[in-house]
Amino acid sequence: MTACVTFTHPDVFDRGIQEGWADPQTDPTQIDWTPRQTAAAIPFQVIDGRPVNPCETTCVRYGRNELGHWGEQVAADAVVTAHTQTGRWLVMVERSDGHGWAVPGGYVEPGEDPEVAAVRELAEETCLNLSSTSRQVLPARYVPDPRASDEAWMVTVPVTFKLCALFAVDLPAVVGADDAKRAAWVRANSYTDLVAQLKTSYDGQVFRAHVAMLRDLLG
Repeated sequence: MTACVTFTHPDVFDRGIQEGWADPQTDPTQIDWTPRQTAAAIPFQVIDGRPVNPCETTCVRYGRNELGHWGEQVAADAVVTAHTQTGRWLVMVERSDGHGWAVPGGYVEPGEDPEVAAVRELAEETCLNLSSTSRQVLPARYVPDPRASDEAWMVTVPVTFKLCALFAVDLPAVVGADDAKRAAWVRANSYTDLVAQLKTSYDGQVFRAHVAMLRDLLG
């Protein structure tokens, strides 16, 4: 999709509205933007009634591309690592939409705390319940999601969990569920190591939206 000017995926209008992850309003100029700008994790402008992506220009100038929410959509991502005698490991899921391998995460529901959302999404996508495990909530950050447009974009709140195990075989089991095709512990002594392990073990690649975040967190 390199020459798009105006585009919103058909799923946004039917499945997105039916399942509740898309704004039913098709005209962004009819939205009251003041509450959304006030609550935004990353400030953004509204010009002539239309929201403007504050961090990048995409190939879709008007419309929502594959995202449902006009303007900023806040997500939460669970970054779960474990240190063993064989190195550092990271929980990852293969996305069912074909966009590659990502850390477990998803939309923050209205009124939901991002930390709670990260724990919930982790359990839903990997069957790993870390609700009683200590964790650290990091600052919200923009993610260059390939599904975004100039008028609909993603901001995520990373929540990190650090586990310990004697050996890789001691790591808690993870199983792909919900919208994850599969889940796995992937060795990640560095970001470069993670990329190599995904390619070698799964012929996979990192979800583009998570590349910069994982580079920063893994070193």
